[in-house]
Amino acid sequence: MRGSHAYAIAVRAPDGSIKVESDELGPLYRSRLVRLPLLRGLLILWDALSLGIRALTFSANIQAEEEGERIEGASLTLTLLGSLAIGIVAFILLPAGAAHLVQMLSGISTFASSLVEGLVRLLLLVGYVWSIGRVPEIERVFGYHAAEHMTIHAYEDGSDLTVSDVLRYPRAHPRCGTAFLLTVVVFSIVIFSLLGPMPLATRLGVRLLLVPVLAALAYEYLRLTARFSHLRLMRPLVWPNLALQQLTTRPPSPDMIEVAVASFDRMRRGEGIAEPASERQASNAPGRY
Repeated sequence: MRGSHAYAIAVRAPDGSIKVESDELGPLYRSRLVRLPLLRGLLILWDALSLGIRALTFSANIQAEEEGERIEGASLTLTLLGSLAIGIVAFILLPAGAAHLVQMLSGISTFASSLVEGLVRLLLLVGYVWSIGRVPEIERVFGYHAAEHMTIHAYEDGSDLTVSDVLRYPRAHPRCGTAFLLTVVVFSIVIFSLLGPMPLATRLGVRLLLVPVLAALAYEYLRLTARFSHLRLMRPLVWPNLALQQLTTRPPSPDMIEVAVASFDRMRRGEGIAEPASERQASNAPGRY
């Protein structure tokens, strides 16, 4: 859970206890740079990636404590770099190459080729998420993902963060990272269709160079739609993002809700509020987590 000034990571240890790590956010979040449209998206997304890696490493090391192992150093770096390279090839370069081949063989227009590229990218994304969701370990991760969303929903609705109360809320949330991935795919169709025909090598290079641009635009779009998601006009725009979260979330068990609330409580204390969220009086203060 990330607030305005602090973050907290909570995991369920093998012995059944909840381990929590928390700290202040870096100076980036207090910088004027995070107020600049487009640039703030890149900076926050990069920091979110760093924080996500820190959380995954903390979780993995808690699970490996019984075996006296730690995941760190060169092995961790190589794993992360390899995963990033596979993701770029699979979701950026492969769809572009496939669409270029279709265009060469069929003679379709550049716009139609961009639609094919976007469709291939979307199918790969949805297929990947669907397939890993069938793995028992990842299915459990998706349960924790839902527990996070439901805890934030409960807080934003002014509810006490008890397990029974949190379980009443929906699994999908408009500010989810899943929504960001889908938005990037949609924006790629629009932007790439405006570039005109180009050789394959140039096409692949341009796709890589425009990834930061797509990420920045997607961030601003999600920021806007999440802010006004309560308006009827925005509902059709938010719906696809919420629908995709049916693949990335699972109904959480009560013990998962306990972990999510523990993380939220610690983060709130880091924000300067002494009492845990589960003991506070209900309020309608907006959440930014």
